[in-house]
Amino acid sequence: MGLVMPDFGLVFWMSVSFLIVLFILKKFAWKPILQTLKDREKLIADSISSAHDAKEEIKQIKLENQKVLAEAKIERDNLLKEAMETKKQIIKSTENEAKAIYDKAVADAQKEIENQKNKALAEIKDKVAALSVEIAEKILKRELEDENKHQNFIHSLIAETNLN
Repeated sequence: MGLVMPDFGLVFWMSVSFLIVLFILKKFAWKPILQTLKDREKLIADSISSAHDAKEEIKQIKLENQKVLAEAKIERDNLLKEAMETKKQIIKSTENEAKAIYDKAVADAQKEIENQKNKALAEIKDKVAALSVEIAEKILKRELEDENKHQNFIHSLIAETNLN
């Protein structure tokens, strides 16, 4: 039972030894250990703070990226809308130009047809007049073969003609 219940001398020397070790540790080791722990605690706190700041910065960057993406989408949509409007305007102006060209071609064709028609009518009138004169000449030659008929016809023409 000597080990379970130590003597007073053993307890005394163990306590003195413990106090000496404690004094030496306090004098030489305790301050550096505490300083190292404080430094490590500060380093950990700074790292956590930096991580938190980085996390906030990442959130901010994500928000900015989302804003930039939204603006890019809006700009893209506006560009597409402008392109579609430009396309419609180009198509409309091309259609108008084509219609104007078509209308001009139709008008020119109608004028040409009218000119050709007038020319053909004039030729027909000339031919009809020439044929009429030729027929009238042949009729008159046949009718006026006799000298009396010829004289009577001349007198009737003079009588019909009104001399002013």
